[in-house]
Amino acid sequence: MRQSAALASSSACNTLTEPNLTLTRRHNALQLFQQFAEARMRAGEPPKGLEQAFAQALQVSPSMWSQIKSSRPIGDKLARQIEAACGQANGWLDEAHESPGLSPTEEQFLELALKAWRGSNAAGRKQLKLLLKQTLA
Repeated sequence: MRQSAALASSSACNTLTEPNLTLTRRHNALQLFQQFAEARMRAGEPPKGLEQAFAQALQVSPSMWSQIKSSRPIGDKLARQIEAACGQANGWLDEAHESPGLSPTEEQFLELALKAWRGSNAAGRKQLKLLLKQTLA
């Protein structure tokens, strides 16, 4: 009896430590969107409308893409559809991938922000922070 209880306990612990497939798929889908958006913006497209264009590329509605980004679980069929649309191998969304780090666009923005921050006095820094907060609200 003790041995079976220990086995049950150990298998329950293993289940808890396994990565959450839903979160892994969502994170990877967002990473694919980031790559898509950066490529389009480098090609000169404005940021507005990129979410809809990505949804169209995935062959899902903009509403469904919005749900996927926030809360909707990505099932097996949808995962394979996303992978195919983005040129990834079957199962790519299911695996954790190392974050690629900052993109060149993000690095450029951070350099600009840091230059603005360092070149400002207290009032200017306060204004920069306020502008960012307003943008995020």
